[in-house]
Amino acid sequence: MEMEKNWYVVHTYSGYENKVKENLEARVETMGMQDKIFRVIVPEEEETDFKDGKKKTVMRKTFPGYVLVEVIMTDDSWYVVRNTPGVTGFIGSSGGGAKPTPLLEEEVDFILKQMGVNARLADIDIEVGEFVEVLEGPFANMQGKVEEIDTSKQKVKVTVDMFGRETKMELDFNQIQKI
Repeated sequence: MEMEKNWYVVHTYSGYENKVKENLEARVETMGMQDKIFRVIVPEEEETDFKDGKKKTVMRKTFPGYVLVEVIMTDDSWYVVRNTPGVTGFIGSSGGGAKPTPLLEEEVDFILKQMGVNARLADIDIEVGEFVEVLEGPFANMQGKVEEIDTSKQKVKVTVDMFGRETKMELDFNQIQKI
């Protein structure tokens, strides 16, 4: 039976959100949980501050103390997330070992949209060896060859020819288009 991928909210010590994200991503690698634990997101949005008459863009946490995790909830994935340093628990768990309730799709879409992240997996029809055009960033309008595709993280590694030298870069699916 195909287990369902859902988003859950994890509570962390305030100020530790990014650390928890790093810790959890590292644990997913070392414990081989890539097939159960996917994206880890610290909800934040850009805000413009004016300091000493200068305009400054800062990233502000939308939900301080919370991290979103995309998980296929099993005993082991639950254990890995819960025991990540800095995590105090799942939101929506009644405790006593009960599995937490996932976020509703609309809630996830809303939070991610606020952040400018596309919640739905971008279905991308490219293969390793094909050429794509970079749509944004410093390499916009350049063409590159696809070296690796990571659908779970929605990233693609592309090699671009810069001044006669090959430069490898990692891009999000929404930053490229097939040529």
